Amino acid sequence: MKHLPKFFLVVDLGFVVYWLITAFHLIDETYLYNGYTNPILVAWNWSFFPLDMAISGSGFYSLFLRGKKKEFWRFWALISLVMTSVSGLMAISYWTITGDFQLQWWLPNLFLLVYPLFFIFWLSRDKSY
Repeated sequence: MKHLPKFFLVVDLGFVVYWLITAFHLIDETYLYNGYTNPILVAWNWSFFPLDMAISGSGFYSLFLRGKKKEFWRFWALISLVMTSVSGLMAISYWTITGDFQLQWWLPNLFLLVYPLFFIFWLSRDKSY
């Protein structure tokens, strides 16, 4: 469990940075997913914004509570982890349905889908709270 704060910092800061980069169109077009300029796909991408910000907010709040030695941090960590996995699953599902395979988009989203499962398993088995 000692590694969870590192994962939260990387992922939660990563979401914030991704959305800043996206908002200011700082990603080179060669790295964008297929149809990135299609208004429907732009809306699809931005539909993740509230979820991703909720992930970051709950993750940062969990770290704050953990730093204050409040056991309730586990509740917020679990919420953040579940939402993170869902975010990765939604993206992977979409690209699977459309038959679009771009490693630079699949790898981060597979990471978001899978990494939380290990910590969710640990938190759900830990009865100390």
